[in-house]
Amino acid sequence: MTADEIKKLLNLEPHPVEGGYFRRTYTSAANVELPRGSRPQGTAIYYLLEAGTFSEMHVLDSDEMFHFYLGDPVEMLQLYPDGHSALFTLGQDLEAGQNVQLLVPAGVWQGTRMLGSGELALLGCTVVPGFDFADYRNASYAALAAKWPEQKERIRALTRS
Repeated sequence: MTADEIKKLLNLEPHPVEGGYFRRTYTSAANVELPRGSRPQGTAIYYLLEAGTFSEMHVLDSDEMFHFYLGDPVEMLQLYPDGHSALFTLGQDLEAGQNVQLLVPAGVWQGTRMLGSGELALLGCTVVPGFDFADYRNASYAALAAKWPEQKERIRALTRS
């Protein structure tokens, strides 16, 4: 299947801030009250990356669990508050150390891009407590590279400013 076929079949739309394509598939009927406001207990989306797109570096105040469904492997950079970083691959090759499920803890910066000449990757993302656009924060290349200089080239590829 092509990226365009997947977008049509799953009714995916361009993500308004992050990049890639998405559709929310689940929002919990129950809410939880947090200092930042009322949020659903959980949410889930389909998320598609294709050649030339990436998920920009961003951080949330909720845990995110990514699920790899199909396509080519993607690289995820995680930047931790204590200054260290980690690089992960989401994909189907478990013997090569790729992940079909990957946690991004609350407060950890993350960005994702296609590896090599990859054409598309279909992922899912479950957020607990649920996602609200008010919780989404991005940052400039300069701000992130200053704190994580060892990852400055990857950060450059995963930021728009």
